[in-house]
Amino acid sequence: MFGIGLPELLIIAALALILIGPKKLPDLAKSLGKTLGELRKATDDVKETILEEIKPVTDEMPNKWELEEAIKKKFMGGEEEEKEKKKGKGKEKGKGSKAKKGPQTT
Repeated sequence: MFGIGLPELLIIAALALILIGPKKLPDLAKSLGKTLGELRKATDDVKETILEEIKPVTDEMPNKWELEEAIKKKFMGGEEEEKEKKKGKGKEKGKGSKAKKGPQTT
């Protein structure tokens, strides 16, 4: 949780038992549990409200792939396809040229 292990938890429980007393400790633990439960419910409600408000905006946004394709079409047009074809041919030539090189020294 917060880097609190079993030994630290036992020390905190012993100090709470000593400082608060055995009669009031169960009531304090019960009220602390209720408070934490209410806090969790409140944060879940806020999170749900935020997601409901953001959903229409995120539904209108294009995904990454669609955005990349639109930018490529608008600014690069058909040039990108030609470059990809040239790269593909260059890779095939590059493989053969590496194999023809002489012995390497270490």
